[in-house]
Amino acid sequence: MMELIAQNMAPIMFVSLVVFLLAGYPVAFSLAANGLLFFIFGVWLAPLSEGTITLDWPLLYALPERFWGVMQNETLLAIPFFTFMGIVLERSGMAEDLLETIGQLFGPVRGGLAYAVIIVGALLAATTGVVAASVIAMGLISLPIMLRYGYDRRLASGVIAASGTLAQIIPPSLVLIILADQLGRSVGDMYKGAMIPGLVLTGLYMSYVFLVTMFRPNWAPALPKEARTLGSGVTSLMVSLLIAGVMGYLIIKALLPRYGEGADIIGASIAIIAIYVAALLDRALNLNWMSKLCSQVIIVLIPPLALIFLVLGTIYLGIATPTEGGAMGAVGSLILAGVKGRLSLSVIQQALASTTRLSAFVMFILLGARVFSLTFYGVQGHLWVEHLLTAMPGGQLGFLIGVSILVFLLAFFLDFFELAFILVPLLAPVADKMGIDLIWFGVILGVNMQTSFMHPPFGFSLFYLRSVAPKEPFIDKVTGKLTAAVKTSQIYWGAVPFVVIQVVMIGLVIAFPQMVMHYKGAVVDTSHVTFTAPNSGLGGLGGLGGLDGGLGTGLGGPATPAAPAAPAPLNNDLLSQPPSFDTTKPVAPAP
Repeated sequence: MMELIAQNMAPIMFVSLVVFLLAGYPVAFSLAANGLLFFIFGVWLAPLSEGTITLDWPLLYALPERFWGVMQNETLLAIPFFTFMGIVLERSGMAEDLLETIGQLFGPVRGGLAYAVIIVGALLAATTGVVAASVIAMGLISLPIMLRYGYDRRLASGVIAASGTLAQIIPPSLVLIILADQLGRSVGDMYKGAMIPGLVLTGLYMSYVFLVTMFRPNWAPALPKEARTLGSGVTSLMVSLLIAGVMGYLIIKALLPRYGEGADIIGASIAIIAIYVAALLDRALNLNWMSKLCSQVIIVLIPPLALIFLVLGTIYLGIATPTEGGAMGAVGSLILAGVKGRLSLSVIQQALASTTRLSAFVMFILLGARVFSLTFYGVQGHLWVEHLLTAMPGGQLGFLIGVSILVFLLAFFLDFFELAFILVPLLAPVADKMGIDLIWFGVILGVNMQTSFMHPPFGFSLFYLRSVAPKEPFIDKVTGKLTAAVKTSQIYWGAVPFVVIQVVMIGLVIAFPQMVMHYKGAVVDTSHVTFTAPNSGLGGLGGLGGLDGGLGTGLGGPATPAAPAAPAPLNNDLLSQPPSFDTTKPVAPAP
């Protein structure tokens, strides 16, 4: 019996960890306690394991070095920077301004508020990267408006909860930073690989809303005319964008000979700054060059877009590392909050406190994971996982489908931090051994882990929305009518279609890996590359002109007549020997 336990220590250890977590113990302490407990058992049972267990007491001396390796990891510095940036932006009222403006822009369209929530969710994901901040902000601001104008509660709840989870997959996502660290890959490459899948997922959300408006138009009505406080003015906006585009194109053409590829960024930046200054002057001086809607859209949208470029653009262009980009984003968020008059000592204190809590949470989980992995590898757990997964039918495709199903099911009970720190270190070596690109694998896992926020009944995004959705009937501030509460069952049923969309997205990323693989850049076509070997004999050396028709023959050109000097006699025996750097003269061979 003891021999059987010793030889199957790895699966017993993994199941015990799941039991610890389901019992409600903190993740970090569950990992560390599980690792230390099974280390003791492993040392005791090692003589009975027939070489399966390689644990011994001196191995514990490796723990301080493993802890120090975690604390030296500079990649993890990006987590507090992006967390601080997101919390400051959430406190600055940027989400409120974006939702109001884009809601007015799409107001005349059926489902316009739902489209606005999805677009703002994508923008907040690209600036804050924090799911809780996005869901809570949009729940507080947009849910009462959607209920006021007759939106179906299931659709409204699902759109808000799903749009908030875009912060999981659209850079600068915290989960992408952790996945890149666990997979041993560049955060910049992970960001590049995840951008297109994130945008495609945003498009799928909007497509679902469009289908709802086609078959259930009463679920998502357009805003009534009296609610469009900014009026019309889409034509003015299109004309302004066209003028900015032409200006940018002309500037790029003028700067191209001098700055090369950098002319694109300079020209686009000048055009954007010009249209932004024009909108500010139009509003300040009452020039009325632009419609009210046009100037509002430009003034509200350009600052967060500029912050997105400051953070992600510099990372993609190789100007800054993710840590440096996060630092610039944190400074940029303080500037935006200051410009809006929302920056105060209280806001900074709240942002610092939340950032410290999250950073300490991540650090303790990492330290616990190091204790767990030390024991798990000592009981040959990595080999058990490898044999278990490589035995799945279907090769790479079967492996990816099996892992996706496993992560999807575990996401019902574990959040993305737990999945990233427990599962990814076990799965990554197997994927790498099977020849799967780890950035592609990481994006698949990232999209899959996103479902952990949407799974009824344990999805955190649903909990965040439940905390701010009205639980009792209330009097609407604008209409004065009694509005019914939002039921928990409506939130859960509203999330189901979006969970299905996320599953479809996982299949798309697996089926079309080029959505991710573009991070490698353009593939070099070597079919037209020719290699010319030097000519046989000494003529190919090209520098010994007197040996084979001069220098021109050595380069393949026409031979030039050599000087009439008689060439020195050659010793073929010496030329056939390998080169020697000895300073002594070689001995001549016997005649």
